[in-house]
Amino acid sequence: MINVNLLSVSNLPKLNKLRKLELSDNRISGGLEVLAERTPNLTHLNLSGNKIKDINTLEPLKKLPNLHSLDLFNCEVTMLINYRESVFALLPQLTYLDGFDVDDQEAPDSDPEADGDGLDDEYEENGDEGEEDDDDEEDELDEEVIDDEEEDDDDLDAEEEEDGVDDEEEEDDEDGEDEEEDEGDEELPQGEKRKRELEDEGEEDLEDEDDEDDD
Repeated sequence: MINVNLLSVSNLPKLNKLRKLELSDNRISGGLEVLAERTPNLTHLNLSGNKIKDINTLEPLKKLPNLHSLDLFNCEVTMLINYRESVFALLPQLTYLDGFDVDDQEAPDSDPEADGDGLDDEYEENGDEGEEDDDDEEDELDEEVIDDEEEDDDDLDAEEEEDGVDDEEEEDDEDGEDEEEDEGDEELPQGEKRKRELEDEGEEDLEDEDDEDDD
């Protein structure tokens, strides 16, 4: 809630899990006891650019046992003599005040716990698991496609084999008929065979005469 012209935090809802609260560049001058009541697990609080003038105004923050970082940049209270020593003495749970610890060591650029990096890691892990599941599903689909293709190939091979068998049977039938005709001719007595040949020749001669008459 940065720069939204807040005069107080009296209307702040109860947020037991809230860790980091940004209230910079508002017009808050007191009433910080509400934070202890409604945001008991705060670890980072930014009150920079507000109207806080006295050290005593910060006393309600003693009830935030997990508060490790407090920012008061551009507040009038920072102009007081021994400001830093007084705040660290009032709030012994603090690690960083205005970005520096009691030994003037600068705070890290970011705090994983406060910035929710742990949530990002958890999300990434879940994302990786989802990708693995997707990969497994794709593999299963690929296997199914391969199985279907193999079944189609088997069906085609079976059809080709059946066609080959049918063709062979047809050829065998035709050969059998020819052989039967030849055998029939061979079984006829010599006279009958000769007679059939003459009859066939006579039919051919009659056909030739008919053709000549037509001419």
